[in-house]
Amino acid sequence: MSQAQTSARLSRRVNPASDHIVGAPEAGITLVEYGSYACSYCRAANDRIAELRTQMGDRLRYVFRHRPIPDNELAERAAELAERAADKGRFWDAHMALMTRSDTLTAGDLQVVAQELGLDDVDPESERRAREHVRADTRSAAESDVQVTPTFFINGRMYDGAWDDESFVGALFGSLGHRMRTAALDFARWAPSSGLLLLLATIVAVAISNSSSSAGFLAFWETTFGFRFGGSTFDLSLLHWVNDGLLTIFFLVVGLEIKREFTIGHLATRRSAAFPVVAAIGGLIVPVLLYRLVLPSGPWAHGWGVPMSTDTAFAIALIVMMGARVPVELRIFLTAAAIVDDIGAIIVVALFYSGDLHWASLGAAGVITAGLWLLNRIGVYRVAPYLLLGIALWICVHHGGLHATLAGVVLALFIPTRNPPNLRSLMAQADAVFMAEARRSGDALRTGPSLPALQAFDAIHDRLESPADRMLRLVSLRSNYVVLPLFALANAGVPLNASVMHGHGPLMGAIALGLVIGKPVGMVVFCALAMKLGWAEKPSSYSWAQLSGAGALAGIGFTMSLFIAGEAFQDPAAFAAAKIAIFSASIFAALVGVFVLWRAGKPRADSAT
Repeated sequence: MSQAQTSARLSRRVNPASDHIVGAPEAGITLVEYGSYACSYCRAANDRIAELRTQMGDRLRYVFRHRPIPDNELAERAAELAERAADKGRFWDAHMALMTRSDTLTAGDLQVVAQELGLDDVDPESERRAREHVRADTRSAAESDVQVTPTFFINGRMYDGAWDDESFVGALFGSLGHRMRTAALDFARWAPSSGLLLLLATIVAVAISNSSSSAGFLAFWETTFGFRFGGSTFDLSLLHWVNDGLLTIFFLVVGLEIKREFTIGHLATRRSAAFPVVAAIGGLIVPVLLYRLVLPSGPWAHGWGVPMSTDTAFAIALIVMMGARVPVELRIFLTAAAIVDDIGAIIVVALFYSGDLHWASLGAAGVITAGLWLLNRIGVYRVAPYLLLGIALWICVHHGGLHATLAGVVLALFIPTRNPPNLRSLMAQADAVFMAEARRSGDALRTGPSLPALQAFDAIHDRLESPADRMLRLVSLRSNYVVLPLFALANAGVPLNASVMHGHGPLMGAIALGLVIGKPVGMVVFCALAMKLGWAEKPSSYSWAQLSGAGALAGIGFTMSLFIAGEAFQDPAAFAAAKIAIFSASIFAALVGVFVLWRAGKPRADSAT
């Protein structure tokens, strides 16, 4: 589903000719700081850096770069003063004087430092060079995604951990825990990573299913466990715990993304939503029609929902890997279309792929849903009550005969959003609490922040992000990197032999036809029809050829296609044949989509019509 941004790295390499450096060139650790002399946190960090240099000696090389606090004239003047001192070989004298002269930098401090260093007479050429150096550092800070001061880079990678001694020194020395955390974050921030993990899980499942361990592998997923409540038991196989339980987290993420897109995202306005919505509808309808054209009746006719869905993780991963050849607007289009596609899949699962209905349990589910609505209505912003009711809703929906994963979508719709916070007031509150705690940090018998301070920080943190946004940020990673790979591992295993495909040609052909042909044709034809009727307008940033390539990538069914196939085909042989058809069609659709997008290249601005 959604992807994290790439990890921030140092945009400009350390250069002894232009950077201010202390420490040996051969030092194993290079610490780069973007700081400001008007920043109280930078001034506090300066003492810690001096201690680190004493502690680490020649193993540490320290580099200071300017990033004056924006819209702060005093910060700019201080940085330029330090650069004028650098012309006389006294940068570090100026640096230490500006960092340590007083608790808060003042205009008087600048005058005193300038007098002490003999910089009273301003040389226009020296002033120009100083200004250019500060601007160059500021530009490199922006290119390195520096948002606050101080920001540290350790061997070229932004340090985003805590500033306490244990964490910071562990990062500098590259402790095992820090290296593991860094590697995990780097992998998660790499856009195609979730698609790659899904692919690896699929390959593992197929490989085991075609090995001597096949029988044991299948038996493992049929192992049952559950809970006992008095005289009642609730048992499911591991496969059903994954498909009915864990996959609910995936549906929760889908529901949260749908909610976000229709409130503040790419589907928030009619104009922005029209084109991807129309494309998605075409991509839903035409595959179904082609499937029913091949299989109008018979035992496999119920599987018409299999070729409807797009696997967003795979499709977006392929687009990202093609880089600048694919416009960002096309990625946004495909993501928005996939959201609408997910809505269609959810409706289809709810209406056509559920079991016998038990109205008492569904009535209880309705009461719980009303409770979720009430919590949202009265402004309960704690997530815990929603999760407790969500678990109860899952049980009732499962027992009621609907697919239990639908509880995740319902829960997502009621987890509350909030108006954007007043950042200025929250930051002022945080600064006030920080300053109050700092003044008392040296008190006797005091080992940490006070309880009122911790409670204030909790309140500020809670207000910075709405419950829905926080839930999406935290749960989407678990969905992408735990739930979906486990789902693929449990469901993608299939014996690859001719006997599985024997007698299932029409079924496999219908699925492949829907995914490979139905998806791109439906999306492009419906888009063209919407433009002709004046319902929507195609952005000029991508061409029709690129739109066709995106439509081909939408034919990568996989996750939801496997899920619906498991619900539609109770016959193991038919399900196995459907899985082979989904795999084959998805691979072919991916190859066609990549080929078309690669050949299309960058569109001209006048190629929109």
